[in-house]
Amino acid sequence: MKISIYNQALKKAVSYARHSLNIAACMGRMAYMLEKDLTARLPDGKMFEFWETSQIYDREIHVDNSSPNASDSNSGSPESPLLTINAAAQAALPGTRVLIHAGTYRESVHPARGGESPEKMISYEAFEGEKVIVKASVQVESFKPSTDWSLRSIFDRNPAPESVKIWEIELDPEDFKGYNPFCAVNILHDRFFIEYDKTDMTTYLNRRGMVFVDGEPMRQVPLFNMMNQMDNAYWVEANGQKVHIRLAGDANPKDHVIELSNREQCFAPKIPFLSYIKVKGLTLAHAAGGAPVPQRGSLSCYRGHHWIIEDNIIDWSNATGIDCGVECWSHQFSDRLSGYAVIRRNILKSVGVCGIAGMMAKKLLIEDNLFVGSGWQRMELSWEAGAIKLHDTADSLIRRNVFKQTYGCDSLWLDAGNENNRVSSNVFLSGIDSREHIFIECSRDKENLIDNNIIWDVSGRYDKKAVPNEPGSSGWYKNTDSDVVNGYGIYLEGTDRLRIVNNLIGKCNKAGYFAKTAAFRLWPKRGGTSRENKLFNNLFYDCGEAAIILPNGHNEVEGNAYAEMPPGYVRVMHPEPEMCLDLATWQEFCGFDLTGREIGMNIEIDGEALTMEISLQTELPAVKADDRVSSDLCGNEAGGLRIAGPFSKLAAEKAIISIDPRKL
Repeated sequence: MKISIYNQALKKAVSYARHSLNIAACMGRMAYMLEKDLTARLPDGKMFEFWETSQIYDREIHVDNSSPNASDSNSGSPESPLLTINAAAQAALPGTRVLIHAGTYRESVHPARGGESPEKMISYEAFEGEKVIVKASVQVESFKPSTDWSLRSIFDRNPAPESVKIWEIELDPEDFKGYNPFCAVNILHDRFFIEYDKTDMTTYLNRRGMVFVDGEPMRQVPLFNMMNQMDNAYWVEANGQKVHIRLAGDANPKDHVIELSNREQCFAPKIPFLSYIKVKGLTLAHAAGGAPVPQRGSLSCYRGHHWIIEDNIIDWSNATGIDCGVECWSHQFSDRLSGYAVIRRNILKSVGVCGIAGMMAKKLLIEDNLFVGSGWQRMELSWEAGAIKLHDTADSLIRRNVFKQTYGCDSLWLDAGNENNRVSSNVFLSGIDSREHIFIECSRDKENLIDNNIIWDVSGRYDKKAVPNEPGSSGWYKNTDSDVVNGYGIYLEGTDRLRIVNNLIGKCNKAGYFAKTAAFRLWPKRGGTSRENKLFNNLFYDCGEAAIILPNGHNEVEGNAYAEMPPGYVRVMHPEPEMCLDLATWQEFCGFDLTGREIGMNIEIDGEALTMEISLQTELPAVKADDRVSSDLCGNEAGGLRIAGPFSKLAAEKAIISIDPRKL
């Protein structure tokens, strides 16, 4: 019997059924639970389409590379396991569960086929919670001192200190058959969007190959002699056949575990369009792919649909963590399905360019994931960087994710043509040198919804030296603001009909919300006006220059609360001259925020513990709840009247609140 339900509801409902021994009651309970999942209702009022089903597996294949009996010629029984995961991937048929036992597997897994339906998938799972690590790297143990290269630059004739120890690694051709990331630079073939005059090309022209010492990465340098100035660094010879390393403290590599990435991906079909595949509980590390596009992840759906990717760890991917769309706009498009992926409870840490990438993927469910350290390659001006970067996405649900320590890029970027998506109950923290946390670009024809999120601490990405100096009173009489400084909670470019409801937006270097038109971005059929956007019942806290900067007056603003704001914190840019207003004149001259309030409060967020300490000096008044949002950050029902921000209620006294939405 098919029961269409996502897994959390399924587990609870099955438990209920076991006690009641009544299948009809079980189905009724599941229907009730789905109806009460208030965070799953999309902007058009319809429930997100959960497609997951109880799966039927009629065969199991065991893989155990630590077993003395393991061989790829075995049957795959528990007593006679296979040696490699890839051998199981060639044998697995629809309805097969591949159970992988603890160990480190240095291979790339290339499934030969997909499943047939939601009921009959092919699953690759860590056995009963055992730690399974798939590494796209090789351990090297052969080193010799570097002798042929000079540590002195042409500008410095002083000899290098004798204490500096550089070691040479000659790559074994057997470990790099078919792909040598030390021969290839990071940038791929699609370079059309790079603005070379604004871009430091060093990181783009670095080699894709990474070097790890005891599990931690070394820093790549473009010249051999730069290792004279820094340790824990490596350099690659021009032909990509030799790597030179200098360990921290000039240590001897024989006393450490040295690993070199030697494969592009960890888990990826070679055949496109394979579907109905589950990947669960694996750690995928050291993938040495190139910068998107194309989007080729450490874990790749390779243009397939209906994948379930859950409880995995993506660790130190050079470029992309997970890809779940059509990969590249250069492919011939057809009527094939794209998307329908479930990506949940994964940890994506230290992904170089893009954590989750999806192009033209529909009906995605991205929930309960943790993103840490995204964007360390600093390729944001390639315009494909972000913890999540999706293009032309529709009918998707992004909820209960946590984003921390995002470097230079966006935590979430919905790029062009996005329709009927909901971004709900996420926590966005510490955008380091990032222009904004959330970027919604050129999405115009149907509504998208951002609700009940915490959007906190984005420092801005700009040249501090370019900020104009305004001595004395000279800045008082300008008619337009400088466009140098940034750092936004939510940034819109040519986007219409975005609904922003009950978020906490704070500690933004420039503004909590900023939007501009894109009149000459004529894709797909017109320019962007940045009209009919709605900001309802949000709580803005301690933003550097403004809470809201509107491009024009053709938007709706109501019920927001403001705390610890500078003067002129609500603004309208056009028609000139710009207006920098306080709440009273905002209400009088623009008719905005007639139920808005200024409040006294203090907020501190602990990004490690994921807690928020809050104290209220004045009570947050209740305002009319938006009819599209009937829940709060915690998933509690919150209709009728509620306070501004993502919580349905707050105590007046000092309180410490957990803000980790994944615990729900």
